[in-house]
Amino acid sequence: MAFLYNIFLATYVTGVRVASLWNPKAKAWLAGRKDFFAKQYSFHPGDGKTIWMHAASLGEFEQGRPVLKLIGEKFPESIFIITFFSPSGYQIASKDPDFKNILYLPIDSRKNARKLLDLIRPDIVLWVKYEFWRYYLEEINRRKIPILLISGAFRKTQPFFKSYGKFWRKLLAQFDHFFLQNPASAELVIDIVGNEKITVSGDTRCDRVINVADNFSEISAIANFCGDAQVVVAGSTWEDDEAEWVHFVKQHPKIKFIFAPHEVDEENIRDVMREFPGAITYSSIAQQSSKPGDNSNCLVIDNIGMLSKLYKYATITYVGGGFGYDGLHNILEAAVYGKPVIFGPEYEKNFEAAELIDAGGGFTITNAIELEKIAAKLLSNDEMRERSGNAARSYILQNAGASEKIVAYLEKRNLLGN
Repeated sequence: MAFLYNIFLATYVTGVRVASLWNPKAKAWLAGRKDFFAKQYSFHPGDGKTIWMHAASLGEFEQGRPVLKLIGEKFPESIFIITFFSPSGYQIASKDPDFKNILYLPIDSRKNARKLLDLIRPDIVLWVKYEFWRYYLEEINRRKIPILLISGAFRKTQPFFKSYGKFWRKLLAQFDHFFLQNPASAELVIDIVGNEKITVSGDTRCDRVINVADNFSEISAIANFCGDAQVVVAGSTWEDDEAEWVHFVKQHPKIKFIFAPHEVDEENIRDVMREFPGAITYSSIAQQSSKPGDNSNCLVIDNIGMLSKLYKYATITYVGGGFGYDGLHNILEAAVYGKPVIFGPEYEKNFEAAELIDAGGGFTITNAIELEKIAAKLLSNDEMRERSGNAARSYILQNAGASEKIVAYLEKRNLLGN
C-alpha cells in the first residue's frame, strides 16, 4: 500500500503539471510550490510557542481560525504558521490581516517533511478535519511533536474502516488526540485509536460563524439593492444549483435574488449572467450611492469573501453544492443569522445538514419543482419562516464551544505556555 501511495503522489503531481497548461488553479498550485525551500522566510520568532496549522483549503481554514484566534487572545506571544494544500485557500488566507505566515504545503515526501519541519520548528501541530499525508505525519511523530486533529469528521465509507485500510489506520495512530464533530465519528474511530484519545467537541465552524455574525458590518450596495423587498440569497452555487432557480426568478420579479457563485472567474460570471437575463453584478453597483433600478431583481456577486455577510440580508437562503459530487457547502454561515436554509440532495458528507433538517431549520430538495414549492411556502408563511429560522439559529448556538474545548486541552497539558 505504501508503494501505491507513492505512485499516487507522483501521478497527482504529473496530472497537475498537465492541467496547469489550461487550468489557473493547477498553475497556481505549481507556482506556489516552485523553489519553495529556496525562498527567504521570516516567521517573527519570539518567546511564544510556534503553532503550525494545516488546512486543506479555505473551509478548513475557517474551522481552524477560531482556535488560533482564541490561542492568540490567551497567549499573544504565540507564533502561527498556516499551510494550505489548495490555491484557493492560500490566496484568501494570505490576505487575512490576522495571520502573517501563510505557506503552501510542499508535496508529501520524506525529504520535504524533514525540510519543512526543520524550517518552521513547530511546538504544536493542528491538523484540520482531514488530509492525512503520510510522511508529514510520520516526521511529526518521530520528532515527538504533539499533533491534534481538530473538527474531525469520519464516515464509514472512508478507507480507514475497510478491510484494506491498514495503511490508513496507521496514519490515524500518528495523532495524539482527536477533537471530533459528532458522536458518530467517535464510534467509527474508537476501536482504532482508543477512547482516551477522543473528545467529541463539536464543529469549530459554529464558533466562527457566531463571531462573524456578531461583528456584522453593513454593505451599503447590498442594502440598497435589497430595499424593502423579500430577498433570496443563494451562496456557493454551481451551474446545477443555479439551473434550479431560473424559472422561479423569472416568475417573481418583485423578489430580490442574490447569487454568490462558488467560482467567480470571468467566464463563470458570464455564464451565470446568461442564466438570469437582466441580472447585474456587484462590481457594477458597488460605487452607486442610490438604489439600483427596479428592473434588476437579480444580483450576481463577482468577488470572494462577502458571502458570510450576504446571508444577513436574506429572507430565506439556499446553499449550493448539493447537486455535485463534492457535496454541500457551508450551511452554518446562513443558519447563524436565523434564516431557513434550503439545499440539494448530496449532503452525505455534511452530518450537520441532516441535523439541521431534523431541527426544522433546513430543507432539502431534489429538483426545481420541489425548490419552488418550499421557497414559495417559506416566503408566504411568516410563522413557518420564523419558526424555521429560529430553529436554525438555535442549532448553531447549541453546537458552539468547540474552540474553547480544544484550547482548554492544550492549556491543561501546558502546551501553550513557556
